[in-house]
Amino acid sequence: MNTAIILAGGTGTRLGGNTPKQFLKVGNKLIITYCLDKFEANQLIDEIVIVAAEEWRVFILKNIPHVSKFKCFAPPGSSRQHSIVNGMRVASPQTEKIIIHDAARPNVSDDTITQCIIGLGEYDGVMPVLPVKDTIYYSETGEQITSLLNRNQLFAGQAPESFLFNKYLAIHNGMTEKQLSLVRGSSEIAYRHGYGDEHNYKIATMADLEKYKLEDE
Repeated sequence: MNTAIILAGGTGTRLGGNTPKQFLKVGNKLIITYCLDKFEANQLIDEIVIVAAEEWRVFILKNIPHVSKFKCFAPPGSSRQHSIVNGMRVASPQTEKIIIHDAARPNVSDDTITQCIIGLGEYDGVMPVLPVKDTIYYSETGEQITSLLNRNQLFAGQAPESFLFNKYLAIHNGMTEKQLSLVRGSSEIAYRHGYGDEHNYKIATMADLEKYKLEDE
């Protein structure tokens, strides 16, 4: 069984306003609904777990009556990684592979989802990445340039991220909340898989939202 964990517990503070970005409406649907529709339609996804705060759950359910693969909600944690662990804990016991995605990334393609799942036949973890286009500098102090990094060897990680479920869950056993909060990327323990899509951006700022609204027209 392949389980999708959709992270919708963020507050969207960078975008401003009282409504988290994943619950804003673009066209005739919520941003989270566009995201869920992609996983609902993918033939390799068997169930969907949504990580969301209690106060938003009824609102979500009213907007996703057509999402037949929805299994249950999980509570958001104090960090993204903690939220992922909460999502894994409520996944079906039969789950063999998980794929983690942000509700605020509505443009994920069916092919990206498929490739992330298929890639687990060879790797413990898979994530889409993009080549870094800008010159990247390293600074030990934050005030002066220490060295210039070779951008040909650098990649920008994206979502979704997929993992072999039991192996990924096992590494979290015994971790404290503080240790979970220090995890900066869910794929730190996974091999990087060079597959990405610039169209699969996260809606984090007002400019991102306006861009997505124009695309939806």
